[in-house]
Amino acid sequence: MDALAGGEFRVESVYLNTASYGLPPERGLAAVREVTERWAVGAGAPSVHDDQVDVLRAAFARLLAGATGADVAVGHGVGSLVGSAAAALPPGAEVLVPEGEFASVPNPFRYRGDLSVRAVPLERLAEEVRPRTALVATSVVQSADGRAIDPAALRATTRAHNAWLLLDATQAAGWLPLRFDDADFWVCGTFKWLLGARSVSLMAVQPALADTVRPVTPGWYAAADKWAEMYAPQQLARTARRFDDTPDWLGVVAAVAGLSLIEELTVEAVGRHDRALADRFRRGLADLGLTPVPGDSPIVTLPGAGEFARRLDDSGIITSARDGGLRFSFHIHNGSDDVDRALKALAQR
Repeated sequence: MDALAGGEFRVESVYLNTASYGLPPERGLAAVREVTERWAVGAGAPSVHDDQVDVLRAAFARLLAGATGADVAVGHGVGSLVGSAAAALPPGAEVLVPEGEFASVPNPFRYRGDLSVRAVPLERLAEEVRPRTALVATSVVQSADGRAIDPAALRATTRAHNAWLLLDATQAAGWLPLRFDDADFWVCGTFKWLLGARSVSLMAVQPALADTVRPVTPGWYAAADKWAEMYAPQQLARTARRFDDTPDWLGVVAAVAGLSLIEELTVEAVGRHDRALADRFRRGLADLGLTPVPGDSPIVTLPGAGEFARRLDDSGIITSARDGGLRFSFHIHNGSDDVDRALKALAQR
């Protein structure tokens, strides 16, 4: 199996670390280069590309079937976007999270100081929702080992208990089809599977929550008419734009380019490609007598083998050590040869 979009990348290693940081496609590098070169000679600052912010909102909304650009806010990090949901809960409210969840999801709730944050095994998350649960927060796909939830099933459970659901799609968006209606809040970093920038994250919010959830620290960019009211008392936007941070316009340009490649290939095709490589890798691991964490995502983790990450790195095979495990992640720049080289290196461990 060849790489799905090999011509878009300059990769010179066996890069199996998209779950940490996605590689920039050539179109993204070119777009950012054009902006910075114009900026450098005084022919236009990055902010003149502000129109690309709404292009980015619309592109992300298309990844969430049923969403529109008006439902999407632009920020810097996932944790700060989650903070608005945390601030909307009453004191003492129970928040349910999976054990071992990536810190950006539970931290805004845990460190508010007056919420009850309860962590349970991922496989029991739905059955642990109870009448006093106010919100469930989880990643669609776990960062450490690639285990996934069923968003629709969890959504049905939270609705039955009148609880909100917040889903982090950072490790899922771009290869897994998603539906806007399957959560109240969606948050997502663009710098992994979406091939964007570290400085840009996104949040989609159900319109019904517009009058209930308020931004924690709204800046000038969250205003209904931000350019006209910079120096006057501002009215916040009525849409999800009220949660906006002033964007990194360079990052937005990069994120738009990355998303355009995913859209051209289609999420379905990307998912088939990435999963097929991961499945080939899992079968090869079994042949070597190794047992990865079970799953069907492009993330494959060998528990307790994190110490081998540096050794593989020295061999030109880029992985990551997470929570004691050795984590591999496969994306559109990878092909079967990458799988085989990784397996060969593990066989020689």
